[in-house]
Amino acid sequence: MLALSRKKNEAIIISNNVEITILEVKGDQVKIGITAPKDVPIYRKEVYMQIQEANKEAVNADGMEALKTLLG
Repeated sequence: MLALSRKKNEAIIISNNVEITILEVKGDQVKIGITAPKDVPIYRKEVYMQIQEANKEAVNADGMEALKTLLG
C-alpha cells in the first residue's frame, strides 16, 4: 500500500486518467472528489464487497441447478 499525505485542495493522479482531490477535512473524516472516465467503476469498499458476495451467490451450486432446471 502506498500512503500519501495530502492537504485540502491537493490531489493525486492514478493511471493518467483518475484524479482524487481532497475536498474537506473535518476531524477524522476526509471528503474526497474523484474525477474518472465514465467507464471506470467507483464504489465504496463496503458496497463493492456486497456486489462481490451477491455475484458469488448467483453462481453457487443451487443457482446452477435452478438454471439447469429452467433450461431443461
